[in-house]
Formats: sequence, C-alpha cells, structure tokens
Amino acid sequence: MNTALTIAGSDSCGGAGIQADIKTMTCNGVYAMSAVTALTAQNTTGVTGIMEVTPDFLREQIKDVVTDIFPDAVKTGMVSSSELINVIVDCIKTYKLKNVVVDPVMVATSGAKLISDEAIGTLKSKLLPVATVLTPNIPEAEVLSQMEIKSEADMETAAKIINQQYGCSVLMKGGHSLNDANDYLYNGTEGTWFHGKRIDNPNTHGTGCTLSSAIASNLAKGLPLKTAVEKAKEYISGALGAMLDLGKGSGPINHAWNIK
Repeated sequence: MNTALTIAGSDSCGGAGIQADIKTMTCNGVYAMSAVTALTAQNTTGVTGIMEVTPDFLREQIKDVVTDIFPDAVKTGMVSSSELINVIVDCIKTYKLKNVVVDPVMVATSGAKLISDEAIGTLKSKLLPVATVLTPNIPEAEVLSQMEIKSEADMETAAKIINQQYGCSVLMKGGHSLNDANDYLYNGTEGTWFHGKRIDNPNTHGTGCTLSSAIASNLAKGLPLKTAVEKAKEYISGALGAMLDLGKGSGPINHAWNIK
C-alpha cells in the first residue's frame, strides 16, 4: 500500500489540519501518517489557542516515521515558526523525502493569523525550494509573489513569479471571489487551467488542507502531477457537494463522501 506523511497542525474540530489530512489520504487510498507541528484549540467559528511542539519533538516524530514506514509523498501544512520549518527542511534533505506538497498555511478560514512574519521569510527561503508543488490560495500567493492578484491573468503571472523564485511547481487556487474555482498549475515550462464549478456551500473549513492532501495521495500512488491535481479537484468537489452542515461558523466538508 502506498503511504503519505502529513506534517501539520492539529484541528480540534476535525475539519482541517492533521485530521482533514488523515481522512483525505485514507479516502484517496493511501496509508496516512502524521507529525504534529502544533495543537490548536478551535472550532468552526475560530481559533482560540495554539500550542507549538518543540523542534526536537517534531524532528523525533518525523525520524521515527520515515525510518520505519517510508512515505511515498509528504504534505506540509501549518508550521508557525522558523525553528519548526528548519527541522522539516533538514528532514526532507536528510531522508531524501520525495513528492513534497507544501500548503503555505498563513491564515485560517476564520481569519486568524497562523504564522509569524519571520516564519514566512523562512518558508520562502528554505521550504519552498525543496517543494515539489506549492498550493497557495490568492491571499497567500499575493504574499509570496508580492503582487496584487485581481484576475486570471494575474494568477498566471504570480504563478510564474513564484516558480522562478523558488523552483517548485505552483498550483494557484482560484476561488476567493476571483473565479468559479478555476485553478492554474505552472511547472516552469507549461501552464494548465483546471476548470471547476463553484459549489454554493458556505462550509469550506479545511478545503486547502484537503486539496493538498489529495494531491499528495495521488503523487504517492505514482500519478503525474497534472493527473494528481485533476483527481484531487474531483475529490474535493465531491466533498463540498455533499453539503455537510456542522457547527455555527464555516463548517467542515464531508471527507468521507466517496465511502460506499
């Protein structure tokens, strides 16, 4: 069985983070493993607390996993400090981890800031250059490209800027009122649009975590990047279309929609 490792924060209400990643990987047919970067106290209405693990403990989690069950792909999510990012990068290089999907989590769906300014600098200089593919949303892509993104042409330009700066493929996620969930993948030589239909569902908690984990799952199974993205978008469309409605805020999507 193919395997995937998520390195991310825990979401106590289960819709995002490690919990969403494990559900997604399982539903996409790979064995999921995890290294927790932080505990969060949160629900669908917001984040009330964040407790980071120590760099040494994160390193120990990753080492124990990869030296026993080597992952076919790795997904990184919420990493809120430079010290933790440095540990992840060191482990990626030391253990020659492959198919690294980086979801540059900076702000929660609820609007809570999840990463320090210093850590954003480390993310740019250290983690992005070792990524296979980066999956920023529009606000995150604006931070990384240092440009405003107001159109699909801007999405293409920003993706190229990020690719040129950091050398990884970029899946620029639409949404955020820009288009009907159309995403743009740029790999350094060619760009591909993935056209989606906007689903009228206010419950979108954890969609970014879910998409990046689905891509990692498909890469773990040996699919090429374009196919991995295409199948990941099909999965998340189904999870949104299931119209799960839980909680008082932006609720979670139904990760298990495809389980018969």
